[in-house]
Amino acid sequence: MTMEHTVTTLPTARQPGCPFDPPKELVQAREHGPISRYPFPDGHQGWLITGYDLVRSVLADSRFSSRKELMRHHPTIDLGDIEVPPAPPGEFLLMDEPQHSRYRKPLVGKFTVRRMRLLTERVEQITADHLDAMEKAGPPADLVTAFAKPIPAIVICELLGVPYQDRGSFQQQVDSFLSGETSDEELMAAYTATQHYLAELVAAKRANPTDDVLSDLTESDLTDEELRGVALILLAAGLDTTANMLALGTFALLRNPAQLAALRADSALADQAVEELLRYLSVAKTFMRTALEDVELGGRTIEAGTTVILSYHTANRDPERFADPHVLDLRRQDGGHLAFGHGIHQCLGQQLARVEMRVAFPALINRFPTLRLAVPAEEVALRPETADIFGVKSLPVAWDV
Repeated sequence: MTMEHTVTTLPTARQPGCPFDPPKELVQAREHGPISRYPFPDGHQGWLITGYDLVRSVLADSRFSSRKELMRHHPTIDLGDIEVPPAPPGEFLLMDEPQHSRYRKPLVGKFTVRRMRLLTERVEQITADHLDAMEKAGPPADLVTAFAKPIPAIVICELLGVPYQDRGSFQQQVDSFLSGETSDEELMAAYTATQHYLAELVAAKRANPTDDVLSDLTESDLTDEELRGVALILLAAGLDTTANMLALGTFALLRNPAQLAALRADSALADQAVEELLRYLSVAKTFMRTALEDVELGGRTIEAGTTVILSYHTANRDPERFADPHVLDLRRQDGGHLAFGHGIHQCLGQQLARVEMRVAFPALINRFPTLRLAVPAEEVALRPETADIFGVKSLPVAWDV
């Protein structure tokens, strides 16, 4: 057994100019071993898991709970005596079985590989429309607002059946509470407005169903409140993660010109490229679980009631799982990353995200062969660390005309 290592604070800051690597303190923690002690700010003695095998093991182990009310400890903030309530109806990411399956099961058939691939033509059209607009406007452009955000936003709005005339204001509301840049008051106002809109949308779908996922779900036994929660989860998962992967992934490719050239030269490389970018970037950084009973893990006893932090970005850079893990290699063969999680909570929309990225990355770099950063890499503004999903706030790019 290795000597027990303790991480006293949970670092989140990445390096300006090259923000693709996990915080160096977490990489160093992984070098001490795959599991470290972590004292939460409220005094709770938890664990930080940084190794691939142990993270994957916890994600597949029903003895570790995802229930929101058991996560009474915030990784970086002392919540004092605040009691965390259970997840609202429908928000199944923060639930265990059997409640979790009650919400997830009706959705599984909507996000199969086959059904998502049928969307490819529509994704290609949406992507081409935005590339046309970029080309017409000319350089420079902010790739986040011109490309990375609108593509997944339009796709998820169409899947949910959000009317065209509502999409602009709706996307703005959602972005406000996902960005990590708003005050508590602004965040709550945006969240409340989004919930209110979703309630109206659910009622409209019940009254006049259309050809979309939300209308289909009105035929299930889910209540309006539950449908609203499910829709919110689909929005957050289907919009924020993919948008940040598209922007940060382009940034990473521009900083690795040999890999960019390889993808441009070989369109068949797109599938591998997407998987490697998912592994390399790991925009969903950490998740938590709480032990429901004593569990032996990595030579340690995780006592019942103990909360563990799962570090996805170090797990996906684990040298015991991936050769040269800090190298971006689009032809990498050792797959099996955890960017979409693992186990019963593995990302429901992963196939949709893959379709969007497989289309968008090659289309962008082939439309603009001279695409480059319009500012020094160190000046690219990163999303605040309070955001659940890592990425860039803006990505100024230019190209030859």
